[in-house]
Amino acid sequence: MENRHIAFSPPDITEEEITEVVDTLKSGWITTGPKTKKFEKKLAEYIGTSKVVCLNSATACAEMILRVLGIGEGDEVITTAYTYTATASVIAHVGAKIVMVDVNQDSYQMNMNQVEAAVTEKTKAIIMVDLGGRICDYTRAFEIAEEKKSMFHPKSEIQKKMGRIAIMADGAHAMGAVQNGKRCGAIADFTSFSFHAVKNLTTAEGGAATWRDIEGVDNEALYKQFMLLSLHGQSKDALAKTQLGAWEYDIVAPYFKCNMTDIMAALGLAQLRRYPELLKRRRTIIERYNEAFKNENVTVLEHYTETEQSSGHLYLVRVNGKTREECNQIIEKMAEKGIATNVHFKPLPLLTAYKDLGFDIQNYPNAYHMFENEITLPLHTKLSDEDVEYIITSFKECL
Repeated sequence: MENRHIAFSPPDITEEEITEVVDTLKSGWITTGPKTKKFEKKLAEYIGTSKVVCLNSATACAEMILRVLGIGEGDEVITTAYTYTATASVIAHVGAKIVMVDVNQDSYQMNMNQVEAAVTEKTKAIIMVDLGGRICDYTRAFEIAEEKKSMFHPKSEIQKKMGRIAIMADGAHAMGAVQNGKRCGAIADFTSFSFHAVKNLTTAEGGAATWRDIEGVDNEALYKQFMLLSLHGQSKDALAKTQLGAWEYDIVAPYFKCNMTDIMAALGLAQLRRYPELLKRRRTIIERYNEAFKNENVTVLEHYTETEQSSGHLYLVRVNGKTREECNQIIEKMAEKGIATNVHFKPLPLLTAYKDLGFDIQNYPNAYHMFENEITLPLHTKLSDEDVEYIITSFKECL
C-alpha cells in the first residue's frame, strides 16, 4: 500500500459549519450573543437538562462549577490518578486539596472503595472521569455521598441545599454517551464537556457546563451566577448593554473571563445538527476494529453494551504483556507507516506538577499498569473505510 498520512484526530468541518460561521461574521455579532444562547438551548434539549452554560473550555466549566458550589480553601475534592491534568488542576485553582485515588485493576474506572475510604469531613466533591466516552458508575458515587452525609459540613447555600458531597462528571470525552436511557450530563450533579478541536463535537476551543435540577435551587439564578463568574462579575453582558442608553453596569466581584464567542457557538450549532450521524460513523469504525482485533493479544475498551452507548471518543488498546518501551516502538512503527497514534493517559503522579504536590506513582499501581501498555488508535469521522482497513493491517503487522 502507498504510504498514507492518517492524522490522529482532525476536526470534521463541512460546508455546513463554514456557512454558519460566515453567517455569524456577517451578522456583526461575533462574541457572546444570540448564537451562544441558541447553542446553550439546543445543548440542554439534546442532553436533557434545564440549563447549559457555554464557556471557552471544559477546564473553565469545571472550575466555575467548583466556584458555584463554593468549594475552596480548606476543602478536599477526590478524583482519579488516571486522567488528563485539567480534571485535577481546577481543584488547585480554587485552592482546595486534590485527593487522588487509584483505578480498579485492569480498568480505567476509579476505585470506588478507595473513594469511600478517602472521604473526610472536608470532602466537598468527587470528580469522576468518563474516559474515552464511557460513562462511569455514578450509582455507587451517589451511594457513597448518601452514606457519608453525616460527615458533610456545608459551607455555602447550594451545599446546604444539596446536603451531601457533590458528584461531578468530567464528561470531556462523553458528549452524547447514554447510560440506562440517560445522556451524559443528566446523570451526575454537575457535568463539564469539552469542544476542543480533537473532540467528537468541536467549537475549536470551548466547553459546556450543565447540572441536574437541585431542590430549592433556582436554575435561572444558577445560570446567572455562571454568567457573572465567566464575565468579570459584570452585572450586564454586552447583549444587554446594546439596549438604548443602557451602558450602565456594575461589577459585583473581581471574577474571571472565560465566555464562549458566537463564532465558536456557530461551529457548535452546525456540529450538533450533524452529531447523530457522526456518532453513528464512530460506532461503525469501532465495531470494525473490534472485529479485526478479537483474535489479537490485546484488550480494548468496551464502548457498547445493552445498557450503555459510549460516545466512541477514543479507541484505547492495551497490548497485553508489553512494556511502555515496547509499546512506544509500536507507536514509532505506526508513524513510519504514516499513522498517528497516541497514549491516554500518562497518570498524573508521573507528571512534574503532581510530583511536586507530593503524589507518588508507587501509590497508584493499577493506573501505572493501565498506562504502561496503552496505545490509542485513530478514531474519527474523517477516516474512510480504506483508511480503517489500512490502520487495521498496519497495527496487526506492528503487533
